[in-house]
Amino acid sequence: MKDRFGRDITYLRISVTDRCNLRCVYCMPKEGVPTLPHGEILRFEEITEVAKKAVSMGVFKIRLTGGEPLVRRGVPALVRMLRDIPGVRDLAMTTNGILLCEFAQQLADAGLMRVNISLDTLRPERFFEITRGGELKQVLAGIEAARKSGLLPVKLNCVVAKSVDEPDAHEVSEFGREQDLEVRFIKQMDSASGTFSVVVGGAGGDCPRCNRIRLSANGLVRPCLFADIGFGVRELGPEEALRRAVLHKPEAGGPCSHNWIRAMGG
Repeated sequence: MKDRFGRDITYLRISVTDRCNLRCVYCMPKEGVPTLPHGEILRFEEITEVAKKAVSMGVFKIRLTGGEPLVRRGVPALVRMLRDIPGVRDLAMTTNGILLCEFAQQLADAGLMRVNISLDTLRPERFFEITRGGELKQVLAGIEAARKSGLLPVKLNCVVAKSVDEPDAHEVSEFGREQDLEVRFIKQMDSASGTFSVVVGGAGGDCPRCNRIRLSANGLVRPCLFADIGFGVRELGPEEALRRAVLHKPEAGGPCSHNWIRAMGG
């Protein structure tokens, strides 16, 4: 699939849930945000049908996100369903790592290839503060479990306020070098103003080269993280929703009037 600007759309990011087990200060308010009713969340079979159609239209890379994908019950089963789609070359997940120690081997056995793990600091008290209650040791255990399970390469996603020279970012970078882990730095985003930047060490945020579309947990195919448009797979069917999303993919992201990106896994 090509969009109006000649970009090949080969990457589908799937939000399997809008729920998360952390309350990171840069992501949501302390009290959290309203969650979707259970009946609005796509079933695994529906997600798989969208993925099959996307692959038949040129997608070959799929990433599972949330919220936090591992809080949804049975995610390894979804991984297995997606793995069995002919033409999928890359099947990955972005996770905060809190539950990864428990699920890493199950995910690898189901066919997941690799993971990106959020890690913004190596100081336990600072991690507790940023995540409003998270325990750093759980994430570190999750990183080790991912490596032992063969979910390689393990990549770390580190959110920074302004610069990769910040103390926490520097420590995460050093940790990555010591542990032979790739580190990517993501500057804090603001949906209201449309503020975002290219991921340092990655491809996200690079609008002229963007190759992705997104499927929200409630079945909207969204052409851009920073655009208030989406096309429902339940109303339109997977193929039409995908085609409309690609047709309406903007040249670049801009301000959003809603805060739905909190539930889309970045």
